[in-house]
Amino acid sequence: MVSETKSEIIDATNSVLCEHGYAGLTMKKIADEASMTTAAIHYHFDTKEELLNAYLDDLIERFKAKLASEAIDPRERLTAFLDAVFTPSNPDADGFPVAIMELKSQAPFQELFRERFLDLDDVMHEVVAGIVADGIDEGHFEETDSEEVARLVTTMINGANARKVALGEPLGETRHVLENTLELHLGWQPGSEVLA
Repeated sequence: MVSETKSEIIDATNSVLCEHGYAGLTMKKIADEASMTTAAIHYHFDTKEELLNAYLDDLIERFKAKLASEAIDPRERLTAFLDAVFTPSNPDADGFPVAIMELKSQAPFQELFRERFLDLDDVMHEVVAGIVADGIDEGHFEETDSEEVARLVTTMINGANARKVALGEPLGETRHVLENTLELHLGWQPGSEVLA
């Protein structure tokens, strides 16, 4: 019951962030969205910062689960990673990128947020570097610096989300550019794992 209530609060936090932004994020609005009292929220989270830290923890865990791939072939894992990153869970109602940009805008002022976003970047970096290193070892990718490629990919993903939120640019446009860039660095093309 406690974890279910915390999940409801975290979901409500996401909704309020998407609708009102960080400046408009209040415990009262979260309580209203979750159909509970502010006292009930304060029972679980003493401060808004504590709640937002839990929100970011939940985000990182969900993102890790989304990135998990059972594929063995590094080319399939790379495709699965790009699918996970560039395909929204619910395209019609996904305000998630807005919520993340709202919190990222606070990272220069909130050390805790900065640390959580560094954690998120580390997760992406580690996954990509591992895929690239495995692909090189197995002869599927050309020899390259896997850490450098991982940094490039992570930077492009962050930029893609910023462009989506600020400019309304579809994520698919950046994915196309990223795949072309990966072809230059790795000699990889999407679907190259499929044998004719």
